[in-house]
Parts: sequence; structure tokens; C-alpha cells
Amino acid sequence: MNNFFDSLRGLGFRRGPRRLVGGIAGGIADKLGLNVWLVRALVLASFLLPVLGVGAYLAVWILTPWQDGSIPAERVLGS
Repeated sequence: MNNFFDSLRGLGFRRGPRRLVGGIAGGIADKLGLNVWLVRALVLASFLLPVLGVGAYLAVWILTPWQDGSIPAERVLGS
């Protein structure tokens, strides 16, 4: 299980320091070099999709490392 979380950290995505809620849009914007407000608008637009938008956001939130490298799912599972 540690290999899984280490591979997530290796992707280079982190919750962005410029966060409003969970930091997911900020992290994506920083990694891809996009405008953070554009990414936030796209994330909000994805919420219009039934289940997929919110479900995908929650999955990404649980699996995306914080700036210090800790992952919420890893803490919950006690790995």
C-alpha cells in the first residue's frame, strides 16, 4: 500500500497554496501552468455532471497530497 501512496506523491501534484476550499484546483493549475481561476471554473462546471463531478472531486481530494506530502487516505488507513 505504501508503494501506491509513494507513486501518488511521485506524480508531482500537490494541493495548491492558493486554495479556496480543498486546494485541488490550485494544485492542478500550478502543476499544469494554467490560470487558477480557469481551473476553478472548470471544476465547478464539472459539478453539473451527475455524480461524476462531485465524486471525482472527492476521490482526488482524498488522494492528493498536501504541501507536506501527507495524503488524507493514507492517514485514515494508518499506513
